[in-house]
Amino acid sequence: MDQYQKQAEWLKTLAHPVRLCIVKNLMAKGSCNVSDMQHCLQVQQSTLSMHLQKLRSAGILEGSRTGSEVIYTLKDTAATQIVEILLHEEQPSLPNQ
Repeated sequence: MDQYQKQAEWLKTLAHPVRLCIVKNLMAKGSCNVSDMQHCLQVQQSTLSMHLQKLRSAGILEGSRTGSEVIYTLKDTAATQIVEILLHEEQPSLPNQ
């Protein structure tokens, strides 16, 4: 049951519109800094920082400091796969539909 609890907590980390958007944008761009994310997402820096911390703590993304800025990249391929499935525009039809 501990395995399921850990996975459920990990999924809860992704289960927020801002965090899904962060992951989707990093999938498209490869890397991004906080200023670019803030401009794109239209959220305050403190809000964005909170969401980035949750994603970092879950091991979904990582940040590397370059001078005074932090560049974020995706670290977890499972998160990428799940977001691709969730946000895929064209869902395949199920058999017998």
